Amino acid sequence: MALKATIYKAQLAVADIERGHYADYALTLARHPSETDERMMLRLVAFALHADEALKFGKGLSDPDEPDLWRHDLTGLIEEWIELGQPDDRNLIRACGRARAVTVYNYGGSAATWWAAAAGKLERARNLRVRRLNVVGGDVPIAALAARTMTLNASIQEGQIWLGDGERTVTLDCVSLQDTTAG
Repeated sequence: MALKATIYKAQLAVADIERGHYADYALTLARHPSETDERMMLRLVAFALHADEALKFGKGLSDPDEPDLWRHDLTGLIEEWIELGQPDDRNLIRACGRARAVTVYNYGGSAATWWAAAAGKLERARNLRVRRLNVVGGDVPIAALAARTMTLNASIQEGQIWLGDGERTVTLDCVSLQDTTAG
């Protein structure tokens, strides 16, 4: 019998100083059985970085043809395609052909190795951003903020993200590795 996704609910208040975007979101996340709490929380961080009423969670790990997050325009065209981790370079090139902008949030211990191998293959993609998320300082791992029901605040300024639940805060740096987008 196949394992089912676990459902998480999050109230997320976003204060993105860089974009001038301030809004509250009621989100439902389905955590795939093979997904870690860390990865699920980083999906929330990626949502905060691109927060928009039209931004939706994709099937991600459940379907290799869908991203972790995406935003469609009113005609159904894909405006943003957002992936986490170390996606296959061929799949990223295909995503660049399907979406106006593609963003990858790379994280974890082997992220530098993945980027060293993928950078040359992805340098010609005309609409690709690759960013590295690094947890900085503090004793709280981002997975510690995961709960079936969450109330979180995300503040974004000068390449840093502060994600907290009122008692604990995790600080992340968002470092650009590649940006071939027009905007």
